[in-house]
Amino acid sequence: MLAPGQRAELWVAGVDTEPRPVFSSTTMLFEAPNWSADGRFLVVNADGGLHRIPVDGGDAEPIELGEVPPINNDHVLAPDGTAVYVSAQDGHLYRIADGTATRLTDDQAPARSFRYYLHGISADGETLAFVGTERVGADASALRRVFTRPAGPGTDTLLGSGFSPADGPEFGPDGSVYFNSELGADVPGHAQLYRVGPDGRRPVRLTHDERVNWFPHPSPDGAHLAYVSFPPGTLGHPENVDVLVRLCRPDGTGIRDVAAVFGGQGTMNVNSWSPDSTRFAFVGYPS
Repeated sequence: MLAPGQRAELWVAGVDTEPRPVFSSTTMLFEAPNWSADGRFLVVNADGGLHRIPVDGGDAEPIELGEVPPINNDHVLAPDGTAVYVSAQDGHLYRIADGTATRLTDDQAPARSFRYYLHGISADGETLAFVGTERVGADASALRRVFTRPAGPGTDTLLGSGFSPADGPEFGPDGSVYFNSELGADVPGHAQLYRVGPDGRRPVRLTHDERVNWFPHPSPDGAHLAYVSFPPGTLGHPENVDVLVRLCRPDGTGIRDVAAVFGGQGTMNVNSWSPDSTRFAFVGYPS
């Protein structure tokens, strides 16, 4: 929930232009913008559902999700605009089209405590990328691995080794998967950005700095990555911290700061690029 005096602010930044505000609320904590396929709306989650906000300004409008449990902030839109895919609080993935929700994932063995957290959809709309969390001993989410699966009926496929602890997997236009991971970290929590091919072999580290880097979002044309950079020593991706919204090339070079915001969790958990790759959205939570 928003703290007294705090507000949620939705911003749009251009590759070559300064960020501009789009929407603000002191009553609704919204998170994780997506950009609609027609370029007219931004889609955010709030209060267990999704809301549509016009890019050029206007009020937030609830989106009909049908019979789906309350959702979290991991949601993606089909590239052709025909459906939205969400992670629900029951730990499963759902497809919503024309106001009708269809569960995509099966129950796992209870001892695994397996939960699905959706982050990416392929350019052809056929494949989803997600993080699956799983119990080891007393820790219900000790394993945090990268998987793919069909966007319809089908089975889960572990991508490579899963790269645990990992998060934020998204597809680039060539089918590569970008994600953040603590692979090779010298200290707990020191996540960096990675890219791996569709076969899951030979992951390539893209960032090499002292900051903690999360949620790489490739632009549809493959020219840029937008991501959230946390202060050194951060564990996980907490809320209410000072973070940087950054841009770089897909190989991790050319890093530059776009904005400094008070946020973190919710700022840019999912891909928020415009269809023409010229703009992207993010959220801040100033007091």
